[in-house]
Amino acid sequence: MVKYYCPYCNPKYQFQKQSPKGTLICGLCGEDLVKKPFIRLNQIIALVAALSLLLPLIYTFIFLIKNQVNPPNKNYQAKSTFLIIIKNRIS
Repeated sequence: MVKYYCPYCNPKYQFQKQSPKGTLICGLCGEDLVKKPFIRLNQIIALVAALSLLLPLIYTFIFLIKNQVNPPNKNYQAKSTFLIIIKNRIS
C-alpha cells in the first residue's frame, strides 16, 4: 500500500480526503498529498554508516572463531620432518 502525507501539516493530525477530481488531499489544509518514498536517501546513508562500523567487527569475530576451531600450525618444518620419520618407520 502506498502511503501519502501532507508536507505542511503535523503528521499526528493528518487525515486523507478525496477531491472531486479523484486525487487525495489533506483533510486539514486541502493541499495535495505527496507519495512517501519507500527508501529515503537518509536511510541509505545511515545503512552505509552502520555497515562501515559493523562489518570490521563481524569480520574480526568470524576469523576469531575460525582460528579457534582450526588453530594454525606454527612449526611447519617440525611437522613435515615428523611426518617423514613416521612414514619411514611404517615402510
